[in-house]
Amino acid sequence: MVNYKQISEQLLTLLGGKANITSNAACMTRLRVGLRDTSKADVEGVKKVEGVLGVVESDTLQIVFGPGKVNKVLDEFYKLTGLPKGQAENGSDQDINEVAKENKALQKAKYDKPVQRFLKKISNIFVALLPGIIAAGLINGICNVINVSTGGSLLGVWWYQCIRTMGWALFAYLPILVGFNAAKEFGGSGVLGAIAGAMSIANPGMPLLATVNDAQILLPITNTAFNPASGGLLAALIAGAFFAFLEKNIRKRMPDLIDTFVSPLLVLIIGGIVALLVIQPLGAGLTKVIFALLSFVYEKMGVVGGYILSAGFLPLVAVGLHQALTPIHALLNDPEGATKGINYLLPILMMAGGGQVGAGIALYVKTKNAKLKRYIRDSIPVGILGIGEPMMYAVTLPLGRSFITACIGAGFGGAVAALMHIGTVSQGVSGLFGLLIVQPGQQIGFIISMLIAYAGGFLVTYFFGVDEDRINEVYGE
Repeated sequence: MVNYKQISEQLLTLLGGKANITSNAACMTRLRVGLRDTSKADVEGVKKVEGVLGVVESDTLQIVFGPGKVNKVLDEFYKLTGLPKGQAENGSDQDINEVAKENKALQKAKYDKPVQRFLKKISNIFVALLPGIIAAGLINGICNVINVSTGGSLLGVWWYQCIRTMGWALFAYLPILVGFNAAKEFGGSGVLGAIAGAMSIANPGMPLLATVNDAQILLPITNTAFNPASGGLLAALIAGAFFAFLEKNIRKRMPDLIDTFVSPLLVLIIGGIVALLVIQPLGAGLTKVIFALLSFVYEKMGVVGGYILSAGFLPLVAVGLHQALTPIHALLNDPEGATKGINYLLPILMMAGGGQVGAGIALYVKTKNAKLKRYIRDSIPVGILGIGEPMMYAVTLPLGRSFITACIGAGFGGAVAALMHIGTVSQGVSGLFGLLIVQPGQQIGFIISMLIAYAGGFLVTYFFGVDEDRINEVYGE
């Protein structure tokens, strides 16, 4: 059990004693202490005190404890200083986005581990490509509907085929862009990563695909012809990162005089062989495993799988593990992939935001806390439109129980989305904006699923997720 009195006594000593304290106040997450002489404060020692998440040195010393805990620390600390406790000047008027941003930073600091940092790099590789993926996905989806509904009557029209080419081009050459971004993200030269990604492009002009004396070139070990598309985006990603690793290590050992032209040459020769014999098969194997797992959850588990995916998504977001799904979405939206460009995972995950909105409405209806009501009022509209961070980081996550009930309620929307086989032709948006990317003809099913997510989040939170004492502890009475 946390001993807040002991924590306060340690802080008082480390901050130079009672005589050095001029004020003590609290905002939503920080104990703000005014000091007469900042040189008497042992800031490094304060950082090591139990429960301290960080220290910000400003006009006051701001000691970060997080929601709820900071009020308990202040309750003990002000007794030791003899000074009246209070809210920080901006504590009651903090903007919802400021609170969400602050809580998100705290959450990130709490879970800023090597796995999360690695997954963030993977996410960054694809985030830069989202404008193209979104636009190309929409083009492909809309053109497919036009082709079917018109019997292909526009296939001979130049401007229509020009637009279709834009949709085709992005996914046809996406491995090059992935390789480029991967190399840059891991500290290498983007152009070398692009060449690595090109190993995953199925172009008939590729020398490895040439026929000699009417026979294809066979690879060692497997004794089969090269299939560049088998590794796909995952092979391009791994190859780009490997080329960056190779480049950095070669340049460390290369004399400056010949570094400019010898280092990239060695990267391409060594990296190309490794990409061909190791990374391509590895990418192909990983792709098969991912699709096998998704197929099991989606097809074999059905509504149960949909429920689990939706209910479990926001906890992944909270700890930063959702970034692992970024390349999976790109795989699902590839028209040449196993799902022919239909992303059946994204609509299920979108329902998680719906559960949060429903929980927010339940809290608004039931609580008497004015500050919480203001935060909810500010975050609900953007939450409906798919921007869930204000609601999650400023409302449900700090309360704990409300976050859990929101996730439980969201699962019902995910189950219905799985039952109705809702799919999207692109990615990059959420909430009601998801209507823009849902497969044509499935808009009503999407709305029904989202409404059920709202209702689930509302009902579970209304009956089980509202704790007024905890609300007043976090937001003040």
